[in-house]
Amino acid sequence: MNELFEGLAEAARLIVTLDSDLIEISLRSLQVTVTAVIVASAIGLPLGAWLAVNRFRHRRTAIATLNALMGLPPVVVGLVVYLLLSRSGPFGVLGLLFTPTAMIVAQIIILTPLVASIAHQAMRDMWAEYHDLLISLNTTRWQRIRVLIWDGRRALLTASLAGFGRGIGEVGAIMIVGGNIDHSTRVLTTAIALETGKGNFALALGLGFVLIGLALLVNGLIHTLSHTEVSDRW
Repeated sequence: MNELFEGLAEAARLIVTLDSDLIEISLRSLQVTVTAVIVASAIGLPLGAWLAVNRFRHRRTAIATLNALMGLPPVVVGLVVYLLLSRSGPFGVLGLLFTPTAMIVAQIIILTPLVASIAHQAMRDMWAEYHDLLISLNTTRWQRIRVLIWDGRRALLTASLAGFGRGIGEVGAIMIVGGNIDHSTRVLTTAIALETGKGNFALALGLGFVLIGLALLVNGLIHTLSHTEVSDRW
């Protein structure tokens, strides 16, 4: 219990003193995760809507595969990306290994199936409601997808936030492809792992509380700006 209080005290100290290392790794955490979520959403949201609207052979298999990919082991993703970006890999010439870009790539691979699967579930329900109307209007396939995405934007926002929640707490793949290099690829999760390994539990807990607070702050800010919550007056 004392360690928890020490962690809270350490978190408060880091925030009040505006610790430069804390600010640096927090901003890098946000940079990596937000960029990955934006790209994953740009791929996953239309994909989820497309799967909801279209009927094709092996559709059930495609959906089942997508759902299974939600459980991709991050360390395996990190290993695959590492091999692809290493000097002996096909993309080694780009020199992306142990950079924030490599971390973003790994997170995109992890987050896209999650975002797409949640989006598909939301769009499937909407398609059942909109199906007759959109068919009667003789809309094209992409027009239907655009309508579903626009009218279901609040549900799709939840899918993106779920991706953010998983991405901001990711450590396995990030550690492998980023290397946890100080002032370069160190983020909150890898810093927590490092301090825990050093036995500095107060600082590790402090960083953990900062990470939780950062995730709650971003989620609360997005919900407020998008007015996703119904007013208590109603």
